[in-house]
Amino acid sequence: MLPGLVSLYKTAYGGLSRDTWLLSTVMLVNRSGTMVIPFMTIYLTQPSMGYSIGQAGIVMGLFGAGAICGGFIGGRMTDKFGFHPVQLIALTGGGILFITLGMMKSFPLICIFTFLLSVVNDAFRPANSTAIAHYSKEENRTRSYSLNRLAINLGWAIGGALGGILASINYHLLFWVDGLTNIAAAILLRYFLTPSPESGIQNKKSTEQNTPASAFKDRVYLAFIFLTILFATCFYQSFTTLPVYYKRSLHMNEFYIGLLMALNGIIIVFIEMILIFQLEGKKENLFYIRNGTLLIAIAFTMLNVFSSSIIIVVVSMILLTFGEILSMPFMNSFWISRTVSANRGQYAGLYTIAWSTAQVIGPTAGAQVVEHYSFRVLWWLIGSLSVVTALGFRLLQQNS
Repeated sequence: MLPGLVSLYKTAYGGLSRDTWLLSTVMLVNRSGTMVIPFMTIYLTQPSMGYSIGQAGIVMGLFGAGAICGGFIGGRMTDKFGFHPVQLIALTGGGILFITLGMMKSFPLICIFTFLLSVVNDAFRPANSTAIAHYSKEENRTRSYSLNRLAINLGWAIGGALGGILASINYHLLFWVDGLTNIAAAILLRYFLTPSPESGIQNKKSTEQNTPASAFKDRVYLAFIFLTILFATCFYQSFTTLPVYYKRSLHMNEFYIGLLMALNGIIIVFIEMILIFQLEGKKENLFYIRNGTLLIAIAFTMLNVFSSSIIIVVVSMILLTFGEILSMPFMNSFWISRTVSANRGQYAGLYTIAWSTAQVIGPTAGAQVVEHYSFRVLWWLIGSLSVVTALGFRLLQQNS
C-alpha cells in the first residue's frame, strides 16, 4: 500500500517544469508569512486597539477595494510590461507597506494604508497567474495551478500556526513577519527565476476563432466572473468572520484558532495534487466547481444545524477545505482556457477583480450582519447564497 501511495504522489507531481516549481517556492516563502489578514479582525477588535467589529469589517472591505484597483492595474501592467517585473515590484512594495501598516494606530491611517497595501499587493496576482500559465503545458495546467495553491496553503498552514503563537505574544510581530517574507520572496524571484521570453503558451480552446479579443466582451466569462464574486463572497467568511465566531461564540484562544486555520492548509498540501491528478480531464471544469460550491454551503450551514462543538467545527473546516479543493483549481483552468497570450493578463486581472470585489462585499456585509443580527443569521445567509451560486454554475455549464 505504501509503495503504491508513494508512486501515486510521484506521478501526481511529475511532469511539471523547473520554473513552475521555482515559482511555487517563491509563493511558499511569501505565504509562510501570511498572518495579518487572518488575524486582522481580531487584532482591530482587541481592547488595546478598541475598534468595533463593524469598523474592522470596513478595514477588511478596504483590503478588497484596493485589491480591485490592484487587479485591474496588475492585469494591464502584465500585458504591457510582462509578469516578471510586475511580480517583483508588487512583492517588494507590499512588504514595505505591511510593516508600515503595523505602525498605524488611528482609524483613518489604518484605512489609508490598508487600501494602499492591497493595491500594491494584489497587482501581484494577475502577474503570478499569467506566469503559471506561461511556465505550464496544457495537459498539466490545472496541476500547475494546484502546485501553486499547494505552496500558498502550505505557507498558510505555517503562517496560521506561527501567527497564532506570535499574536499571543505581540500582534505587531505579524506585520513585520508578513512584510519581511514578501521582501524575501522578491529576492528569490529576482535571483533564481530568470525571466524568459513571455510569448505565452496557447491551448486548443484559446486558438479558436470565436475567442473574444477582450475579456469584457466574453459573455460566458462575464457570467463566470459574476458567479465567482458570489462564490468568493461566501468563501471569504472563512478567514474574516469565522475566526471571530471561534473567538466570541466558542471561546477559542488565538493559538487554537491558528491551528484550526492551519488544518485547511494541511489538508490541501496532502490531498489536492493527488485529487486533481485523478480528476483532471475527466469532466468539465464547471462540474467540479459546482460541487465544490455545494460542499461550502454544507460547511457553513452545519454550524447552525448542529450544536457547536469542536467536532462540528473541525468537520465543517474539512468540508470547507474539500469544497475549496474541488472549485478553485478548476476555476483557474476555466478562465485560462478562454485566453490567448496577448490578453491573458486582462483575463487574469478581471478574475482577480472578481475576488477583490468579493473581498469588499464579504467581510463588510458579514461583519454588519453579525453586529446587527447574529452569527446564526450569517451562516444561514451564506449557506443559501452558496446553493444559489452552485445552481448558477450548473446553468452556465449547460449553456457554455
